[in-house]
Amino acid sequence: MGSQQIQWLLDSNEPWTRYRTLTDLLDRPPDDPDVQRSRSEMLTHPTVIDLISESATWPGYALKRHNDSKHPIYKFSTLADFGIKATDPGMNIGINAIMVNQSAEGAFQTMVHIPKAFGGPGEDLWTWVLCDTPTLLYILLAMGLEHHPQVQNAVQHLAGHEDNNGWGCVASTELGKFKGPGRRSDPCPIATLFALKALSLVPEYRDSLGTRVGTEILLNHWEKKYDHKLFLFGTGTDFRKLKYPYVWYDILHVVEVLSHFPHLHDDKRFQEMVRTITDQADKNGLYTANSMYMAWKGWSFANKKDPSPWLNFLVLRILKRMDSGGWKI
Repeated sequence: MGSQQIQWLLDSNEPWTRYRTLTDLLDRPPDDPDVQRSRSEMLTHPTVIDLISESATWPGYALKRHNDSKHPIYKFSTLADFGIKATDPGMNIGINAIMVNQSAEGAFQTMVHIPKAFGGPGEDLWTWVLCDTPTLLYILLAMGLEHHPQVQNAVQHLAGHEDNNGWGCVASTELGKFKGPGRRSDPCPIATLFALKALSLVPEYRDSLGTRVGTEILLNHWEKKYDHKLFLFGTGTDFRKLKYPYVWYDILHVVEVLSHFPHLHDDKRFQEMVRTITDQADKNGLYTANSMYMAWKGWSFANKKDPSPWLNFLVLRILKRMDSGGWKI
């Protein structure tokens, strides 16, 4: 990582970028004055306050499609990415609203609306699907609730749904015959990605058999070892565009998650994915989003004209994880 790139991040007007650059790229401790200052500025920044306010409306409205970037679940997960904690001002309302809706099986629930045509009940329902409950678990883990008994129960539930073939299109039994657009015998790339994302935050699962199988599924998917699309997910042009927030199945999201598993850092397939990202840098070594969610217009990572400090931080953090494992661009 170049010192000029780091300084560019530290000079940005995004306190969340400055904060995570100091802690994740420069390894500054929590009591460092610059860390404390940038974190304080993040917590009082109007756009972060707006995200916290939106998270307090959980569940907001029934989730009808899992790539709905304006849904509160993704406001929550973006706050978690920034480094917001459950104990930060204003977070208790939304966190409590998540915690009170946990199924008997252990999964945290979302209010969803699945039409009868897709095997659902055709009405708003508190339930869980493996393409939403792992995100709720990720939020709670990233926000510092890893020791809470409810969260530990949810971890066991999620880990238990790996069936030696990654994570499939699985939902609560109350959803009856619901299934996404794919074969029941296939792993679901997005469910596997979300599951790995949550479990990567639990140390004992970073090298478990289940997560090793899951990471292999995603690498095989990249390598096109399947003779058909898995639940309509591909790895073509749209997949390779740099995009944030982490809502759907795209290259930056996949590489971010896989980078948490050190045993993959010398895997040629993973390195090829990383180079697909780094090849998109401009002449100054900076990255600009080439796809965006309109619901996030106004944020630097939803701007296809100018380099985004936050997007650049995300790429540099991936490279730092790999560099610590001995891999060089």
